Amino acid sequence: MNSIHSTALEPTRAELKGLSRLERWQRLLPVYGLVILTALLTLLFCILLPDTFPTLLNLRSIIANKTIIAILSLAAMIPMACGRIDLTIGYGIVLWHILAISLQTMFGLPWPLAVLVVLLLGAATGFLNGILVEVAKIDSFIATLGTGTVIYALALWHTGGRQVIGVLPDGFYALNGIMLFGLPITGYYVLVLALVMWIVFEYLPVGRYIYAIGANPKAAALNGIPVRRFVIAAFITSGTLSAIAGVLLASRLRIGQASVGLEYLLPALVGAFLGSTTIKPGRVNVWGTIIGVTILAVGIAGIQQFGGSFFVEPLFNGVTLLVAIGIAGYAQRRKGIAKTAIPAPSAPAKSE
Repeated sequence: MNSIHSTALEPTRAELKGLSRLERWQRLLPVYGLVILTALLTLLFCILLPDTFPTLLNLRSIIANKTIIAILSLAAMIPMACGRIDLTIGYGIVLWHILAISLQTMFGLPWPLAVLVVLLLGAATGFLNGILVEVAKIDSFIATLGTGTVIYALALWHTGGRQVIGVLPDGFYALNGIMLFGLPITGYYVLVLALVMWIVFEYLPVGRYIYAIGANPKAAALNGIPVRRFVIAAFITSGTLSAIAGVLLASRLRIGQASVGLEYLLPALVGAFLGSTTIKPGRVNVWGTIIGVTILAVGIAGIQQFGGSFFVEPLFNGVTLLVAIGIAGYAQRRKGIAKTAIPAPSAPAKSE
């Protein structure tokens, strides 16, 4: 039933104790390798593109373009922490951004009510996924792929293949269009969401329960953790965050069309997978996910400013994912070597 296995590989203090400075760097490099690579890539583009890359305009563009992917990556991270995967984040955003507009233009709902309806539908979809995975015992990859395909079909049926266009209130546009301290407000949404999720996963019991379920659901159940309840709640949260991303996408595009949304699925999953290769390698984590999205955003923005073609983005996503997985594999091998190098404690001598 586990689509993803979660086992943290970051070195402990006991493992680092007694190692030389070079050996410590070798153990810590895979843990923070993606962070270092992101910093070096940013520095490289700042040197090579001094007139365009290190500018406020470029920073605004990166934040505005990657906010949706960041939210979807954080949404995907939650079921991943439970050892599951949710593919409906990419399919759902297609329907959610269409409904956020059509509920106002076609059915006359006030924009706060339309947003609330979309969020409730996103949560309901997550609940359905949780039931399919935990009650019907369908593998999460298959269950969410099926649910997502149905959602996408509903989006096509609802629009009839046409764009949903209409005049929307300024309050709805402001959800995505406001600048705060010179930066798009959507960047602050991601920051607040990341901080909340970080506190939950690292400092609250619910976070430890979720990680325990992802590492070994049977052991978690034997220790009294209600596995089914937490997994269903993880899918509900993921569905709700996907709906939030859909609302922000609708506010940004101001039109709804079924051809928009699916292109966010792969980058969102790549960002979440990259997050599991840094900070806490082998375990999905919030700041690792943010770093994963950041390196994708920085790399693609820099290459496009060099005049990269339309195929650059998917190519960079795939190559970065392979490199990150290689870093994680190196970390795992280093940890295995470190464990085998630790001598077993000698048995106490028997007294005569």
